[in-house]
This record gives sequence, C-alpha cells and structure tokens, in this order.
Amino acid sequence: MSSVYSDPIHGTHPEPIDHFDRLPDSLLLLVFNMIGDVKALGRCCVVSRRFHSLVPQVENVVVRVDCVISDDDCSPFPLSNHPLQALGQFLGPERPSLNKTLNTSSSSSLSVGLGGGEDGERDQGGVTHHSPTQVLRNFNELRFLRIELPGGELGIDDGVLLKWRADFGSTLDSCVILGAASVFNNVHFQVPDHGNDGFCINNGSNVGNGDDNGSIPESFYTSGGLKLRVVWTISSLIAASARHYLLQSIIAEHKTLDSLVLTDADGQGVLCMNGEQLQELRVKPLSASSASERTLVPALNMRLWYAPHLDLPNGVVLQGATLVAIRPSEQSASKKEVSDASWLSSAFEEPYGTAAKMLVKRRTYCLEMNSF
Repeated sequence: MSSVYSDPIHGTHPEPIDHFDRLPDSLLLLVFNMIGDVKALGRCCVVSRRFHSLVPQVENVVVRVDCVISDDDCSPFPLSNHPLQALGQFLGPERPSLNKTLNTSSSSSLSVGLGGGEDGERDQGGVTHHSPTQVLRNFNELRFLRIELPGGELGIDDGVLLKWRADFGSTLDSCVILGAASVFNNVHFQVPDHGNDGFCINNGSNVGNGDDNGSIPESFYTSGGLKLRVVWTISSLIAASARHYLLQSIIAEHKTLDSLVLTDADGQGVLCMNGEQLQELRVKPLSASSASERTLVPALNMRLWYAPHLDLPNGVVLQGATLVAIRPSEQSASKKEVSDASWLSSAFEEPYGTAAKMLVKRRTYCLEMNSF
C-alpha cells in the first residue's frame, strides 16, 4: 500500500514511487560495473544511501589519471610532459625527441582530479587531486582494475611508431616492443627522410615484397639504426618498470584483484598483471632500482626481427619495422618461448598484430642485456 502526503493547495496525493527501490541490488551492481569510471561512481555515491553502500562492492573499475604531482612542485602537471629518468646521455649525441623524455624527478606521483573530497594532496582551480591508491581505498571487492594515463611517457618524433606491452609479477615476466621509423599509407606513398635510421630506402613498387632475404642491411649497424632500437628498448623497459613500481600499494590493499592493466590514452604502452602475477608480487616483494623509483629490470635475453619495409594488408606501410621480444635470462623453461608467434602477435591490436606475425617469420637476431 503506497503512502500519501498532504498538499495544502491540491489536497491529498499518493507519495511518488522511487522506481530504483524496485531494482534488486544485483542489478544495480551490474549497472555500476558497466559504468566502471571511478569519477562517475563517486558521483553515484552521493545520490542516495543505498547507492553509497553499493558502489564499494563494484568489481570492475577504470581510473583515468589526470596528471603527475611532483614533491618539488606543488602544482600538478600533465603526465605527457613528465617523462622517465634513466638514460641521460646514453649512446652518444642527443636525440631531442627521445632524450628529453628520459629525465624526471624521482619523487612524483600519479593523481586523479576529483571535485572536492577529503585527504586531497593538492588543490588547483577548485579540484582536489588524489592518488589512485586514495581513490580506490573504499572499493572492497575489486577484481578488474584498469588505470589509464593521459599519454605515453616516451616522446617520439611525429610519424614514428613505438608500442610496447609488458607482463609483470614481482619482476618482469616478458616484454614485446614494436617500432618503426615511419608509418604511412601506401596509397599516398612518399619516402620520408629519416637521416641516420640506417635502413635502405626502396622507392619502387616492390615495397614489402620480402625480396631482401630477411637479413639486416649493413647500414643498419653503421648509420645508427641499431643504436636507435637499443634506445627504444631500454626506454620502453624503464617506462614499464616505473609503472610497475607505482602499483605496489594498490596491489597490497586489494587482495581480490584478478586483473590489473596500466595503459595510456596514446596506446603507446600497456602493463598487464593477471591473478597469479598479482599474488606473486604480494608474497615476493619487488626489487627496486637504486637509480630511481622503479622496479629493477633483470638480466634479459632478447630476440630482434627487422624489415626495411613492411607492407601490411590494410595498406599501411612500416619503414624500418622492428620487433623485440624480451624475457629474463633466468626465466623457467616452462614459460612460453620468445619465438612463440601467438604470444607476440596477441600483444598488439590490428594492424600491428599482423605486423608482429610478419616480422617473426624473418631472420632472428639474439641479444643480451645486463640488469639495470
């Protein structure tokens, strides 16, 4: 029986029905899980006491980070302008677009801008900034967490392709890096000038025909091509290990987590951890690098594939295409081999998954790298 309320002008009327009260908690939780976005869920919390009690039970949450806050500067600044420290003047003359991205304060944190609230770290323009750890603290049933940075850490020249995916437990399990000196559509084919990239330009109709027998040209070693790929590899590993280091407190506080992904809006890099890897980090603390706030990268075995030109089925052409597959030197023999094409191709969305499949069929070059 519905209740009534008295209106002094129009008389007595039935009290309006709140149709949300008719929905079971399980259905509301399904809706909240589909929303995912942590800021939207925060707004849902203030709608009603019921919503406030249900939101902490959400299992699927997406946190979009707004900026990085440095302890040396109380004002937040965009993450895309806050790169990673490590290489410095590594490997000779400065490459402005790469080297400028490899210097950073060692005391900085990610932050999420929220409209007010308690325990904010900084306040800028009426927006209180919280760390992802603070934002997630009241979620008690987290199973699937995705954190998205506003941009990749590695500044690269326009037209250059650099993508990576890394899987971590307490340390690096694997990393795949795909790079190219340029990406363009062969319908509007123009050969860009890449200076000392070190690959042979073929300005004919046989681009990507595979008539180069899969070997790396001598100019790749003498004109800076290999040196550039080493910089790409090390800087990608540093970016991945710095992201991993930031996740410690979140992983420790949320023992229900089954999947954690830390990516960026540019699609440059993706760090992934599954349930087994998350548990490994909880019972076996990571080893931190003495140089900066990042996880120590172990000694590595790497395999490299290279193609001066790679003509993809959708008309995209990669020049100076390079695929690097990385695993720790001491990794168990039971793990997947770095030459497993399915593992490599699944690391990237199309058309770059196809590019990885094509590259892994070419001649393989093996490298090793010490821990850093």
